[in-house]
Order: sequence, then structure tokens, then C-alpha cells
Amino acid sequence: MLAACATLIPGLPGDARAGTTGRLTGTVRDAKKQPLASANIGMVGVPLGAASQADGRYTVLNIPSGTYGVRVQLIGYGPSLIQNVVISADQTTTLDVALEEAAVEVAEVVVSAQRPVVDVNLTSNIASVTRQEIANLPVQELADIVNLQAGVVDGHFRGGRLGEVQYQVDGVTMNNSFDNTATVKLDRSLLEEVQVISGTFDAEYGQAMSGVVNAVLRRGGPRFEWSGEAFLGSYLFDRAPRGVFSGGLDGTLDDYQYDPGVTQNYQVTGSGPVGLPNVSFLANLRRYANDDYVTATRVFEPTDSTAPGGDFGTEPLGTLDEWSGLAKLSWRLKPGMELSYQAVGNRLEERRSNDKYAYLFAPNSLSRQQTNAVAHGLDWTHTLSPGSFYKLALRHNHYYYRDRIYDDFWDARYDAAGPIEKEPSGQFVIEGVDFNRFVQRSNTYVLNASATSQVRRDHLVKVGGEFQWPYLTFGNDGWLTAQSSAAGREEIVRHQNEPPTFPGLQRYRPVIASAFGQDEIEWNDLRIRAGLRYEFFDAKAIVPSDPSNPANAIAGAPESKPKDTSNKVALMPRIGVSHPITSRASVFFAYGHFTQMPPLRDMFTDADYSVLSNLQAATTQFDVMGNPDIKPELTVQYQFGYKQALSDVLGLDFTVFYKDIRDLLGVEFVSTYNDAEYARFTNADFGNVTGFTVALDQRPIGLISATLDYTWQVANGNTSDPRETATRAEAGEDPRPELVPLNWDQRHTLNLTLTVARPERWSGSAIARFASGQPYTPLVSAGFGGGLEHNSGRKPASFLVDLRGERRFGMGQMGSSLFLRVFNVFDTRFFNGDVFASTGDPYYSNNPADENTLEDPTRYYGPRRVELGFTLNGAPR
Repeated sequence: MLAACATLIPGLPGDARAGTTGRLTGTVRDAKKQPLASANIGMVGVPLGAASQADGRYTVLNIPSGTYGVRVQLIGYGPSLIQNVVISADQTTTLDVALEEAAVEVAEVVVSAQRPVVDVNLTSNIASVTRQEIANLPVQELADIVNLQAGVVDGHFRGGRLGEVQYQVDGVTMNNSFDNTATVKLDRSLLEEVQVISGTFDAEYGQAMSGVVNAVLRRGGPRFEWSGEAFLGSYLFDRAPRGVFSGGLDGTLDDYQYDPGVTQNYQVTGSGPVGLPNVSFLANLRRYANDDYVTATRVFEPTDSTAPGGDFGTEPLGTLDEWSGLAKLSWRLKPGMELSYQAVGNRLEERRSNDKYAYLFAPNSLSRQQTNAVAHGLDWTHTLSPGSFYKLALRHNHYYYRDRIYDDFWDARYDAAGPIEKEPSGQFVIEGVDFNRFVQRSNTYVLNASATSQVRRDHLVKVGGEFQWPYLTFGNDGWLTAQSSAAGREEIVRHQNEPPTFPGLQRYRPVIASAFGQDEIEWNDLRIRAGLRYEFFDAKAIVPSDPSNPANAIAGAPESKPKDTSNKVALMPRIGVSHPITSRASVFFAYGHFTQMPPLRDMFTDADYSVLSNLQAATTQFDVMGNPDIKPELTVQYQFGYKQALSDVLGLDFTVFYKDIRDLLGVEFVSTYNDAEYARFTNADFGNVTGFTVALDQRPIGLISATLDYTWQVANGNTSDPRETATRAEAGEDPRPELVPLNWDQRHTLNLTLTVARPERWSGSAIARFASGQPYTPLVSAGFGGGLEHNSGRKPASFLVDLRGERRFGMGQMGSSLFLRVFNVFDTRFFNGDVFASTGDPYYSNNPADENTLEDPTRYYGPRRVELGFTLNGAPR
């Protein structure tokens, strides 16, 4: 008889940089637990493998993320095939194998590997969501997956501000340097794996203070495969009013007509060989469209001046039309050498606005937004030896956004319509068009290089670096103003590049560079990850040498000259330690410094100080000036955790964390030599976050599997927004700093996922989210001084449920399925949205002035949405 057993333990990150590959390691032994040398370990489906050493240990590096079979063979022993071995990007998978002696040739024994429910070797909190798990959840995009992870609240990672997360595609940043957001949107059909790091992270990650999201894209294989998906959907909700005002009913959506094509999605994916030796491809194309649940009526046209001139037809108030796609080519030149090219992009046409409801009767006056984004480039991997390899990546991240109603600046329709005019109550637009003509373009070239080497059995060393060359263009490509003519008529006056009042497009070319070194040490039972990161930033801009004479326009004051900004340098130590106390439990600790430059938008917008040449003596300008000479922001993080496998199918992860946040972007008031003041950005804000997370992971028991995570945290700071100090001062409130709850300080967050499935036949899943109320500032009376302490009130708690069900069918060589998704199953009206300051309630106000606001249904959470679709899969069965 031949028997084989295997244990699978996903462990610490093991690649030289955040990327697409992981590491497999373990020990081969005989039935008596004695090590076996010279056993052959081969990965099924990729030309990678290794031989065990004298102590039975083996290591396979640079394995693409995915699920594999691992074949183990040795003369005199029965061969073994371990299936379903999961390799995660930047992680080490440990696979120990036991073989039995066989005097004669015997059949290969097939074993299905199972990941244990906890990873006793991790030094941080890394959530890895595989393609199979994503497919079973009611999610559509990368952002949906990220927001399900413990410690993440509406994009805020463990209490940090938005923009403190680095988003990566296959291990290389795809952030838009302008605002530190993701350049492209990623549909779930493109994803092989999503990794979310919400705590401390290694030295290989930079330009992030709160978290890292690495999206590993799918890749082509040796056989041709194709798949397609299509679904239609619409909103299906109760026609009850969405708001209550002083006993009256308002905010109804009675005019909404159910239409199964309100939401449409079509996507097709193909992969396989291209007919050239060792070259494979992956291609995806997706079309998505969605109309708003609020219906606009064309009562007014932009040129109306005396009476309604619309045709009284209806249309969705907001719209979204999206095209997205992926193209990827991989060429394995020879064993150990691979060159690949990939491009992923989006094109979005939208109609949206923060004041969208005001255009309910004049939708043709509303501005349109267009976004074109692509992240593409080359990746090179070269394995030098079984224990060493390096990677090079050259990427180009392009982002173009514009917000305007007419493309041509000189369009005569601007003159015919004029500026926006509202009816006497000030709620609804009845004439004119939006004059906004904002443009933002980012072209960022990224060169990423890294190398890894298993220098000794207990030392995995990584070094690497990255250069970024952003080229930013932003601003208004023209300004339109309305002025009265000599004849008393209103005329449109156009301004192009007339600084300082009407500046043209601003252009900046900063330089960003970094380098890191890191060592993963295995010392007895300890796992230690220690590293140091170096970061460099040069804004390549100028600022006034004397801020007290910013425009050099104060007579008799010391001269102020333009001077170059200084180079910014930061060194960041990071360390993590994991100590297994039993084979099923461990404790871990991590500490690190994390710096990040603020969004370049805030540094460079309004950074031309010549606009202050007319600043009058003894006055204050509250419009905040940019400041290209800002220092990096800093967060120091500590975390301590405990992991234990409570049983073979139930795991516990408990983590306590603390964040000390310093030098955040904020506002200071600068006094000039003529006793005037102006506001500008500087490193003034601060805060801290304390909390803990508890996560339970229950692997399938029969048909049922589930995950449950709870986060408790207290996020305090002096401001929630960099401009808040200036806003308070302008409103006559006390701008002095004090620690108060931040706007997203959500004390209690609970996420539950439940899956019931019979593989290859059917599945059903649910996501339930509970959120305690976030802060708001209560108002006890109207007028100055009527508010209580800032953010001293709490909004109501909220609860949300999404569902997905799927039935699979076999059709010869093809597979197919029907699926149903229901978002916001219980038609929840409120989920951490706006409340009235006089009541703390989203449906009721004591202030009669709020009546018009209450009627706006867009204030509430989106109503129930139902989608029905099907999939086809041409993969060989």
C-alpha cells in the first residue's frame, strides 16, 4: 500500500516585491518521519520544480498566483499528487509530504490539500481572496471586495483618511498621483486574487500609510478557454416615502417605472495559446451601463428665460456608461525567463453631481463627466538559480478626466443659455448651464526592479527600488463669467490663461523614488521580517522665500523671491515577529513607520502666490493656498495579535492595533507684514486610532461555510479634512486644534458572509453588514453658536444585506449557469448617510428650512437592486 499525506499552511510573503508570484516550501519525509533527499517536486501546469535536500527541505520560487497540483516522486517510493494547492502572491505556502516505500511500481495517489483555517506564521493581517471565492460573492468590482475586509470602513483603512492606500496591479502601483486613488476600475472577471493588507506591512510597500491592495490579474494558460457573462437589472423598492418632515410625507419615488434594462452588463473573456511557441494571451472586454433610480422631467431647457420650454419628457437623472477591457500577453522565452505585456483600461461617460437633485426639472443643464484611464506596461522575470531571481517592470499609468457640458469652449450654446438660475426657493434649476470646465490628466511612468535570493535556508533576502515620473496637468481649460453689458443685458465673457485670477492649465513634473531591503528569518519557531525603506520626493516647484510677503507686493517689506522646493527624504524601519506557541496557535507583533506625500492635488492647486498681490491690510483670505514644499505625512503603527485553529474547520484571529498619526496635511494662517492673513496647507493635522479586530473563518461543514469579522475602533483627530480649519475660521467657529472623533469614526463594524454550495451544481451566498453610527455635530438652535461640540453626536446604526444565488448546468464541452443577485435586500434607506443636525435623524428635522432637503431622495442609500444573468464557460471539462 502507498499512502501520502500533506498539510498546507499559507505563510509569510515570499516574493521580492508585491506582485503576482509566491513561494512553495516544505519537507519530504517517509512513513517513519525521516527526511528524504533527492525527491523530485514538480508544479503541474507550469515548468517549475525543485529537488529535496539532505534534510528533506525544498523550495520553489516565483510561482504565479493560482491553484495547482504538486507532484512528488522518488525512486523506491510511491508517487503522490497533491491537488488544490493554493499559491498566493507574495506569500509562502508550506507543503509537507510523507511517502511510503513501494518495491514495485504502483499507481499515483491523489490527495486534496486543504488550507488550515489560520496561518500561524503571518506577522501582519493579510486577507487573500481567490477567484473562486470572488465568483461566489455578490460583488462586482475591486472596491466591493476591499470594503468587506476587517478594519475597512468606506475606503478608510483602520481610521486613516482616504488616499492613504496604495492600489497595485500585479504588484506595481496604479495610483493616480493627483489624488492617490486607483487609476483604473477592475471588474471581478479580471481578478485571479485580491490581497488586502489593512495593518502594518513590509518595507517593499511604499507611498501608503494605512493599507495596500494588490490586484493580481488572470493570465492565459496552455489551452484555449473562453467565458462570457451577461446580466440585466433594475431597482425594485417599496413606493413608500423616503422621508418624513414634521408629520408630513415627502421625498417619494412614485414616478419610477420598473425597467429590467436599467442596469446592463456584458463581458467576454478568452485565453490560451496564440500559435507561437510558449506565448499565451488573455483578453477581456466589458460593457456596463446603469441609469439612476431618480427620474428627471424635462420641464425647463437651458435657454428658458420666461416660461418652461421643455417637452416634459422623462429620463434618468444620473447615467453611467462604461467600457473596460484587459489585454495580456505572456512569452516564456525559455525555462526561467518570461516577458509579458498587459494593458487594463476604462472609458466612462457619466452624468452626476453633488447637487444633482437640483436639476430634477432641467437635466439638460447638468454637466457631463468623461474618464479615460489605462494602466499598461512590460514585466520581465529571470530566474538565475533555483534560489534566486529578479523582476523588472516598466509601466505607464494614464488618467484623463474632464467635467463639462459642451466640448467646445467657444460653443454658442453657452451664450444662449447663460449661467445657472434657480427658482425663488433656491432648490431647482430652471435656466442656464453649468460653467465648469475642469480637466485633469496624469501620465505616470513607473520603473520597478527587485531581486530575491534564498541566501541560506533560514534567510530570504529581498532588495528593490522604484522610480516614478508623474506628469500632472489640471485646472480649467477656460473660464466663463456672466457680466452685464452697457445695454443692461447679461453677456458671457471668456477667459483663457489670464493669471492670477483666471489661470490656465497647471503643469508639474515631480520625481518620486524609493529603495528597500528586507530579510525574512526563520529561527527555530520564530518568523522575523525586518526591513528598511528609503523614499525620496522632489516637487520640482517654487515657493516664496518669505511667506510673510508672498507676492513680493508689500511696500517696504523685506524682498521675497521665488525659491526651489527642498528635496524630501524619509527612512522607515519595519519589523514583524511571529511565534507559534503550538502547531495550531501563534502570537505575533509588528511595528513600523509609514510615510506618504499628500495628494499632489492639494500641494499644487492654487500654488501661484501672485494671486495674493492684492491682499488688503488687516484682512483674511480663507481660500487655502497650495504648498509644494510640504513634508511627508507620517503614521507609526503597532499591532499585536493571536491566531488559533479552534478546530479543523474553525479559525480565530484576534488583533489589537494602535496608530500614531503625525504631520497630516492641514491648514495654517500666515500673517503678512501688512497685518493681513492667508490660509495655506502645511503639516499641521494629527490624530490617533486605537482598536481591535476579531475574525472567525469557518471552512465548509457539509454545504455551509462562513466568515465573521468584528472591528471596534476609536479614530480621533483634530480635523477630518485638510481644509476644515479654514472652513471653521471662515464660519466664525473656533479653529484651534482639539482631538475629536473623525467623521468616519465607526466604533462597531460587523461583516458576515455565508455560503451554501454544492460544487459544480449550485451555490447561494449572503453578505450582511452592520455599522454603528458615525459622528455628526448636533445643532440645538439656528444661527451662530447654535451647534454643540464638533462631532459630539452619533448617527443611527444601520444594517445591509446582499444576496447571490447560482445554478450551474453542463452543456457538452461547455458549462453554463443562471444567477440572481439582490443588493440591499431589505431596501435599507439609511446606511451612514446624512442626518439633520437638529435631530440626528435622516427622516426628520426640527428646522423648517430643511424641508426642501428632505424631499431629495438621493440623500438616502440606493434602493433595492435586482440583477438576473447567465454565464457561459468554454473551458475544457
